[in-house]
Amino acid sequence: MRKPLRLLLALLAASALLAAACGDDDDSGDDNTNAASDDAGGTPEGPAISIGAQDFGESAILAEIYKQRLETEGYDVRIQSLGGFRDIEIASFDSNDINFAPEYAASMLEFLNENKGEATSDVDETVRLLQTYLDDKGLTALGPSEAVDTNSFVVTDETADQVGLETLSDLAEKGADLKLGGPADCETNPFCIPGLRDTYGLDLSANFTALDADAVADTLAADQIDVGILFSTSGRIADEGWVLLEDDKHMLAADNVVPVVKDEVVDAYGDDFQSTVDEVSDALTTEELTDLNKRYDVDKEDAKDVASAWLEENDLAG
Repeated sequence: MRKPLRLLLALLAASALLAAACGDDDDSGDDNTNAASDDAGGTPEGPAISIGAQDFGESAILAEIYKQRLETEGYDVRIQSLGGFRDIEIASFDSNDINFAPEYAASMLEFLNENKGEATSDVDETVRLLQTYLDDKGLTALGPSEAVDTNSFVVTDETADQVGLETLSDLAEKGADLKLGGPADCETNPFCIPGLRDTYGLDLSANFTALDADAVADTLAADQIDVGILFSTSGRIADEGWVLLEDDKHMLAADNVVPVVKDEVVDAYGDDFQSTVDEVSDALTTEELTDLNKRYDVDKEDAKDVASAWLEENDLAG
């Protein structure tokens, strides 16, 4: 049965007055704020989350993983594409264009301290030092992941078998005549040739060939070098079945994946937010991140699909 028009208008007017009266307590019309939920356990009111993703595959994948996991808990999340340099990311934090970024502990520390060389192979110590610089910027480093993306020394499976290589100590003992290829800064980088010399007593400077970063993997595959300097999560390592030599004396810097978040986000959402982010970080490993990069870089899967599949595999899809 249809309601009389006069009654319907009265009901509409009453509803409008009620909505106006509640307006001061609900900023849901603000695109930059999550609306408070009336449901038990709903997402608390706070700033929308904008995750900065730099222009390389791993950053895009990590941004999608954190985004999708947070969305399952009701957070309002978007991804902001950035350029490939860390100064753009910091400027985006300063301008409030982003308030969350998947970062790398040692690299972020050395950027903020203007390359003082404070980063170590100890992730807890490196993150602690990083936080002293983040404090001045109103940023917080959440729990670091086990996943590390740093310079690594890689050999083919054939070389590993022939020479008997599993660790950098093995390389120092048996690989003095092997040819090393990597970026030009390997000659001065404390985590490359100088690090091998100081930590392992191995000097490969006479056998070193400087290569563009993109050419290292192809040169290694062509057997033109014996040892290649690649990022430890390079998709080519998984695709080719290469051997990443273990840094058994802990020379390399702790470039563990670590989420960096604006203090206002941490303050607004508290322990529940941090626990959700930590669930993702705790599940990430170097091996898994390497496989995710392969799926993106080699298999040409979309970052959204790669992230979604990983969350499903780790029971984090909500």
